[in-house]
Amino acid sequence: MLNRVQFRRESIVIQKDGKSVAVLVDPQIFERICRMQARFDALCGRIERGYASEPQEAGLAEIEAAVAGEREGRGPQGR
Repeated sequence: MLNRVQFRRESIVIQKDGKSVAVLVDPQIFERICRMQARFDALCGRIERGYASEPQEAGLAEIEAAVAGEREGRGPQGR
């Protein structure tokens, strides 16, 4: 398994009782995922700070309106 990950750059999903519980990935891929996660966390923090003064209800209403607007533009089978 390790050779497949190291030399072929394959990812291997490890399952327990039919459920995925872990993944073996190439270290470069893992590092990239970690960098992406850090950027995502930073972005979420900026958004959270930007809306800190807004009441939660207003934010949820804005999200629901955006979702409803997006759904209205779709046909019966999606886009």
